[in-house]
Amino acid sequence: MSQALNTNAFIAGSWRRGAGGVFPVYDPASGAEIAQVADCTPDDVSAAVDAASEAFNTWRLKGPKERAAILLKIRDGLNNNKETIATILTKENGKPKGEAMGEVGFAASFFEWFAEEGRRQYGETVPSPAASKRMITVRQPVGVAALITPWNFPIGMIGRKVAAALAAGCTCVVKPAEDTPLTALAFAKVCEEAGVPAGVVNVVPCSRSRVQAVGAALCDSPKVQALSFTGSTIVGKWLYQRCGSTIKKLSLELGGDAPFIVFSSANIGKAVEGAMAAKFRNTGQTCVAANRIFVHESVHDEFVKQFAEAIDKELKSGHGLENGVNHGPIINQRQFERLVKMTDESIAAGAKVVRGGKPGGGLFYPPTLLTGVSGDMPVAKEEIFGPVAPILKFREEDEVVRIANTSDMGLAGYFYTNDIAQAWRVAEALEVGMVGVNEPMVSTCEIPFGGVKHSGLGKEGSLHGLDDYTNIKYICFGV
Repeated sequence: MSQALNTNAFIAGSWRRGAGGVFPVYDPASGAEIAQVADCTPDDVSAAVDAASEAFNTWRLKGPKERAAILLKIRDGLNNNKETIATILTKENGKPKGEAMGEVGFAASFFEWFAEEGRRQYGETVPSPAASKRMITVRQPVGVAALITPWNFPIGMIGRKVAAALAAGCTCVVKPAEDTPLTALAFAKVCEEAGVPAGVVNVVPCSRSRVQAVGAALCDSPKVQALSFTGSTIVGKWLYQRCGSTIKKLSLELGGDAPFIVFSSANIGKAVEGAMAAKFRNTGQTCVAANRIFVHESVHDEFVKQFAEAIDKELKSGHGLENGVNHGPIINQRQFERLVKMTDESIAAGAKVVRGGKPGGGLFYPPTLLTGVSGDMPVAKEEIFGPVAPILKFREEDEVVRIANTSDMGLAGYFYTNDIAQAWRVAEALEVGMVGVNEPMVSTCEIPFGGVKHSGLGKEGSLHGLDDYTNIKYICFGV
């Protein structure tokens, strides 16, 4: 793949200018403009949906093995161009180059997984209640899938969605986040070079001012049969309502408010190591980031001491392309100001600053550790989405589980304990879709990723990842 940036939309197998002109993309670490990207309108979306709809007529008829061969070529294209794509990702997202490289590999893993899983879309033979009938089920692709992806994992979430859709036999229209369209367009180039047929994968970037109109066009199109979105709960609710008139299949991976609990029996060193990963990966800008950190009163002081030391020792801020940097900027000014406001209000309400707490230059916010946090402070009530770690002290297991479950979110939860009975009790009691017990890194292509309550609908990855892109058809034979 060429080092040159692809800045045009990718529709029906060709690179096109957006009907709305262009919009700028910036490097959040330096503030410099990186490129001017095609600004797509609902008319462009309509063209992309039409192309996907036409391509579906032939793509759906390809055998699972033939589709798998193309998915594996996409996997190879991602792995072979990992350095180039990671550099683009770091420039427009700000995450450290090492994390970006890992994300490209993460995206590639889904194409390998679903290349294999697509060949196992088994139907069923249903025992008939009547001797004169034979009953079976088959799985069939739903049609065109609209895939709306976030800025915090701009290639990882594309991989997780596109791989499942293509393996199921669907075609797709990808609408990337306005902050990170260049990574999505680099992915489109990989698809083109892998021989993906024209119209099977389409990418339509747009500016923030056109996000709602483009999203509405995808929701309102009767040719779009499935919509998958990763992003905020407020936007997810809007999409959910908007899709009602066309009765689409919906998968929504929305906000998180993950509790991270350290019980008295925990290995404190391991708990600190886990908290560092769960809190500060991608500068805290992940939906599964540890949001509220609950620490038992008997180990509170030791945990805070070791956590502060780890922050000092392990985190280095700077541009993600610089050697040794593992802590980047906040994605944009809007998110930065939101983070500053909630942190300042919590400090004013009595939270004590152990580390950080003061904005750096530009969009950089330092790794921040707060103690003395109460449940009514903003950092304990809202999804932080930044490098601020609030510590809340607790005494009893029942108490902390109850408080952890007060959130209307339910994506991920983490806890550390060496009590096996407690591990089972708490893992089953937490109202979340995914639990890490003595482990902060829970996401891989093999597992069903998704939440409960206001954190969304459906599962991505695993054998269940095909469910949102397929219909089960029942066929009854008279004999």
